[in-house]
Amino acid sequence: MTVVRTRFAPSPTGYLHLGGARTALYSWAYARHFGGTFVLRIEDTDLERSTPEAVQAILDGMQWLGLAHDEGPFYQMQRMDRYREVVGQMLAAGTAYQCYCSPAEVEAMRERFRAAGEKPRYDGTWRPEDGKTLPVAPSGVQPVIRFKNPLDGDVTWNDVVKGTITIGNKELDDLVIARPDGTPTYNFCVAVDDWDMQITHVLRGDDHVNNTPRQINILRAIGAPLPQYGHLPMILGADGEKLSKRHGAVSVMDYPEQGYLPEAMLNYLARLGWSHGNDEVFTMDQFCEWFNLEHLTASAARFDHEKLGWLNNHYIKLADNERLAGLARPRMQAEGASFDGAPSLPAVLALMKERSNTVVELADAAMLFYRTPNPDAALLAQHLTDAVRPALVDFAARCADVEWTKPALAAMLKEVLVAHGLKMPLMAMPLRLLVTGQLQTPAIDAVLELFGREVVCARLQKFI
Repeated sequence: MTVVRTRFAPSPTGYLHLGGARTALYSWAYARHFGGTFVLRIEDTDLERSTPEAVQAILDGMQWLGLAHDEGPFYQMQRMDRYREVVGQMLAAGTAYQCYCSPAEVEAMRERFRAAGEKPRYDGTWRPEDGKTLPVAPSGVQPVIRFKNPLDGDVTWNDVVKGTITIGNKELDDLVIARPDGTPTYNFCVAVDDWDMQITHVLRGDDHVNNTPRQINILRAIGAPLPQYGHLPMILGADGEKLSKRHGAVSVMDYPEQGYLPEAMLNYLARLGWSHGNDEVFTMDQFCEWFNLEHLTASAARFDHEKLGWLNNHYIKLADNERLAGLARPRMQAEGASFDGAPSLPAVLALMKERSNTVVELADAAMLFYRTPNPDAALLAQHLTDAVRPALVDFAARCADVEWTKPALAAMLKEVLVAHGLKMPLMAMPLRLLVTGQLQTPAIDAVLELFGREVVCARLQKFI
């Protein structure tokens, strides 16, 4: 059996977006499923748009997601000698040729085809053919190198996502594979890289479908084996439009800032174009075990932030509380949280995480333990009534001696309610307000336990 070798090959012209992250995930998982190799390649030949910052953003996104590559990262700009070598071999073999047409001349050709109602293309002026006399090469002009694309027949491949795709060679003109300064072009570099790196499976976005027949023809011309191709559909926003900044974060590294965990993002992305029965929640080990190409879908997937939030809540509830504390603490410090003499942050997060969909929500909820309460005067007047004040005084007195545990506090609270003939809400609401400054908290006995005897007694004495 052929050893599986997949690759993720982003262009560093921007951040790692969600579609790219899904492509990387699928390529990584397919290699893991077969015990193969996952290659990371940075396609940085677009010198005007590629930046070191974009490269770092891609590497950071991959690291945050935990999609470790086995080989690379390889940079195309470091492989120029190899590309020039192959160009030379193709010129010698007659599968490529020099073209001296200026950009203006090529555009004029394309305009003539447009005017005739045909697809704009290069007309083959400098293409060598038997019995054809070529123009005299102009002096002082550096030529481009064009690939001698077949004139007849079709390019057909069995796309593992879309099924059989056929594109006629008449739709493809002779692609420029090297610029006048000798630097190679995108489709040529990709073909050579996939050959040299022995890539067996290429999974990528369906915006690359039109590149595939060109790359197949180049691979055939240089005598290279063809990988299997699979073109993944785009990810749409909830409104069915192409995902963009106006739909929310589209850079992968925006999501840790918004409080999402990588395991939630991976689980969510895995289901945007692939399924395993009705399974919605699974580990990456399970995903790698289950992942296959047969269950990739050809229809576009919709990005649903509510679904991602639900998954993130699931993983927050499973997450180690010390890990969550490491994520929440910097956010809370930026909001003025004081941790000196305060309750244990991991213990607080364990109490608060049940209802938090993001670490940001969790950090915000936990702030009630780390700032001095300032109850609203109108709320105090509403809830700290003459009917409940004696019970609060009694409760405060008993706090001095009660065992400071959640069960003991709950039992003592019930005793006070019985002694004063009150229902729980009448007592719990002002108690929350006096101790925390707000009316909505988790169970009051759990909150009191975390605050500690000294803090609770001091805050009650301040108001009663």
